[in-house]
Amino acid sequence: MTDINIVILDDHPIVVAGLKQLLMNEKGLNIMGSFHKGSEILSFIKENPVDLILLDITLPDSNGIELCREIKKERPGIVILMLSNRSERSIIMQSIQYGASGYLLKNASTEELLYAIKESLAGNISFCNEVKAIISKPVTYDFNEFPKLTKREKEILKMITEGKTSLMIANELSLSVLTVDTHRKNIMNKFKAKNVAELTKIVVQMDLLL
Repeated sequence: MTDINIVILDDHPIVVAGLKQLLMNEKGLNIMGSFHKGSEILSFIKENPVDLILLDITLPDSNGIELCREIKKERPGIVILMLSNRSERSIIMQSIQYGASGYLLKNASTEELLYAIKESLAGNISFCNEVKAIISKPVTYDFNEFPKLTKREKEILKMITEGKTSLMIANELSLSVLTVDTHRKNIMNKFKAKNVAELTKIVVQMDLLL
């Protein structure tokens, strides 16, 4: 059987060293390399037969969740396991929505990591036990309920949650105040929020502004 080619993407040298040491001892797993930046992995996968990527979310040059989506667009066959300290349910579910085959916290056990690798390569979604507990808790919002926002609405939403007025937003984006107010109204309707305070609370709950 051909070895599984694995790449590690994490900006913490100690984490990378620990993962390499762990996985190098496992038969059938080949560590092709490790990277610290998202731009490096995108170039690497174009020319190398990568089977699985262990991907952190917080990277110097990119958001791991968005990077996951980019990788899956470029190479749909690559399996991605998120390995992060972030334990928010919304982030976990977004990762799966964007193509990840599993999500583990960095305090997961060796057995959980190896099991997740095996399961994800078999085409299954895998979580460590702590993540299973997190996603099993009832919540107000789920990732399927995330409102669909346009690029402009996302820009304006971010500015609204930063406390900027319609006039300030209009000046920054070179729009009319009327246009901004229309976007603001549409955003409020999509989130079913009565006011900016409620909108901000919902956004924080969803952890949309990563």
